[in-house]
Amino acid sequence: MAGEFLNDSVLDDGLNYIAVDVGDANLRIDFCSQAPTTYAEATTTYTLGNDATVTTTGPADGTTSGRKLTVDATSGTVSGTGTATHWALTKTNATTALLATGPLASSQAVTSGNSFTLTAIEIEIPDVVVT
Repeated sequence: MAGEFLNDSVLDDGLNYIAVDVGDANLRIDFCSQAPTTYAEATTTYTLGNDATVTTTGPADGTTSGRKLTVDATSGTVSGTGTATHWALTKTNATTALLATGPLASSQAVTSGNSFTLTAIEIEIPDVVVT
């Protein structure tokens, strides 16, 4: 990337797409048996459970650099039996989409009917690095 500076509001606009444009009311988080690459994989194929009452905090200064959006800790009911390895954040209104995904801190065996808890997740856009 050319340049040595990118204003925080440019980074915030990307994160605000999730927090404001989509909005908490239209977010869902699933924990999945593998990394999904589509909305359908996140919410159907690989899901082992989900929570549709997601809240976010931020954007704010990133933990490492840049800016971050925090998906607050959440909990829900397990709907499948397997090993959860990833989380997936999706947009659930009229134009559904997979917004972000990442690995869980550690994989977890889960059983249908049990409860799950996910700690807060940070989605961070790092500062520009000149090479």
